Order: sequence, then structure tokens, then C-alpha cells
Amino acid sequence: MASRHEDWLRQAEKDLEHARHALEDADLEWACFAAQQAAEKAVKALYQKLGASARGRSVAMLLSRLPSDVPVDQALIDKAKELDKHYILPRYPNAYPSGAPFEYYTHEEARRAIGYAEEIVGFCRDRIFP
Repeated sequence: MASRHEDWLRQAEKDLEHARHALEDADLEWACFAAQQAAEKAVKALYQKLGASARGRSVAMLLSRLPSDVPVDQALIDKAKELDKHYILPRYPNAYPSGAPFEYYTHEEARRAIGYAEEIVGFCRDRIFP
């Protein structure tokens, strides 16, 4: 079966674009979720390129389990851990004691999530297309 790494990476870049638009529209919870999705899909694109299987949703876990010939700095894994928090929390009110998820997100948090996703997408892109 042919690798679909380019499809995964293109979708990651589209999700990152969506995150930026959501930030502009002050849809901060969606900006954070889209940033997480962009990072996850970019890492899965890298797995595809390597011919490896990627299971799970945790960007940090996926990065940490890359083959040893693809070293990942702990700082990038820590940023991925921050993004992992945005997989469930932005979407479900029962993740909070009261209120809707959008009430809990800030512009700074969304900007940070997008920045982290940009780093992870860039890391993966640089290894897919050296």
C-alpha cells in the first residue's frame, strides 16, 4: 500500500490554518483543538513516511516513540504534552465543573498552542522533506 504521508501532512497544515482563523475569530477553544489536531496529524504523517504504525492521540507519546534515528528534544515533547490537554477539554462541557469550554480559554493560551503546533508541524515537515 502506498504511503499517504503527504495527505496527512497537508491535512495537518490545513488544521493549523484553521487554528489561526479560529484565533482571529476569538474561537479560542477551537483554535486550541485545531492546533492539537495539526500536531497529531503531522506526527502521524512522519510515521507514515517512516513506514511505521502510529496509534493513539497523544502527540507527546507519538513523538517519544519515534525510532531512535529520529531524535526528539524533550522540550518539543513537553510542548506536545501541553497540546495533548486540548484534545478533550475544548469540546466537552462535562470536562469542567460548570460553564462551557469556550469560557475557559484565553487568547494567550490559543497563541501558545498554535506556536507549539507550528513547531511540531515544522519538525515533521523537515524530516519528511529533508
